[in-house]
Amino acid sequence: MTKTYAGNGAHTGSLYAATANPSPQRPELIGQKDIDVCVIGAGFSGLSTALHLAEKGYSVAIVEGARVGWGASGRNGGQIVNGLNASLQKIGKQFGEDTARFVASLVTEGGDIIRERVATYGIKCDLKKGNILAAITPADMKELEGRQKLWESYGIDCQEMVGRDGIREHIGSDMYIGGQVDHKGGHIHPLNLVQGEAEAFESLGGTIYEMSPVTSVDTEAQRPVVHTAKGKIICKTLVICGNAYLGGVVPTLTWRVMPVTTQIMATRPLEDDLANRLLPSDHCVEDIRYIPDYYRLSGDKRLLIGGGSVYGGTDDLNIQHKLRRNLYKIFPELKGIEVEYTWSGNFALSFTRVPQMGRIGKNTYFAHGYSGHGVTGTHTFGRILSEAIDGDLRRFDVFAGLPWYPFPGGRTFRVPYSVIGSWWYGLRDKLGV
Repeated sequence: MTKTYAGNGAHTGSLYAATANPSPQRPELIGQKDIDVCVIGAGFSGLSTALHLAEKGYSVAIVEGARVGWGASGRNGGQIVNGLNASLQKIGKQFGEDTARFVASLVTEGGDIIRERVATYGIKCDLKKGNILAAITPADMKELEGRQKLWESYGIDCQEMVGRDGIREHIGSDMYIGGQVDHKGGHIHPLNLVQGEAEAFESLGGTIYEMSPVTSVDTEAQRPVVHTAKGKIICKTLVICGNAYLGGVVPTLTWRVMPVTTQIMATRPLEDDLANRLLPSDHCVEDIRYIPDYYRLSGDKRLLIGGGSVYGGTDDLNIQHKLRRNLYKIFPELKGIEVEYTWSGNFALSFTRVPQMGRIGKNTYFAHGYSGHGVTGTHTFGRILSEAIDGDLRRFDVFAGLPWYPFPGGRTFRVPYSVIGSWWYGLRDKLGV
């Protein structure tokens, strides 16, 4: 029977929740606590920041509204994809060549941090090597060839282009005419990674409060204050990492990003010969359409496929129908295969598709808006936030200085505007232009 993710504080319904490593339930925040640094959100951003700071000797507490990794960090496609949603070419045109070169210097850093964390703390999260950006049309292939040349010009040499024969060595499908293989990419069980990072943080003396939704935040005080239903934390420095699940708690951040829902399903475990025929190299795959399909094999050889988007952060109730249709186009031999898990989750989309980082007042920092590329971006931004809090503002100031733009249409029309844009780019994908 298919299990669907239920949107409550407990991890239920997803494949990741069903196969998660044992993890303790942490206490709720009760009463007043005083701490050096308080982080809102126990996802990748919050834990990356907190773990880096704990390694530097800071006293850090994390406040989480549900369970560790309950949001996007524990529900995503699990792909380690280098780069931001916005291409280096687009960043160069919009923000200048110096900014593009700066971003290029860190686009593979998030994956390196993940591999380092897994090795240092012995995190068991089914870490695998390699990811592929797949081309369906000649226009796709031209785009990837341009991307390859641009990244090489910035000294990034971990990728290689492959044609139709080459991509068949990785994907047992006739759908693609070629693609780009990233040898520094990869994939993981994201919930096990985030829970492993939580345990690493706690091993260094950090504290996590679960089931403690933030009700209000005072960012103007000399020492920021975080309020929950039963307690509050007074801190020297506050870091806000709620991303798509922050809600309206911090009004100045609410309209900087828009929640977008994406969906994933997981088949039954595949027989070895079938799994090896579909994905011989066991790399994860993403095509480069505006709204891509992305898929991979889990540790127990299920085919996980995700895709689609629902702007505004509302669930699509027909997940399996949509994703089965996409799956059969790629792998017709899987038609009718049993699907055992379906779930959805929100990520935060910024208008420029570039993550945002900044400061509110003197002692409150934030990072959000990874726009669907959060597995790597969150780990990099967590390190940059920790550098800033520790006094090194060089990388932080570059991102904090980038302009951000609201979604056209304001609060009322941002969703329909984005839907129209999505429809237009989806049409371009279908036409191959």
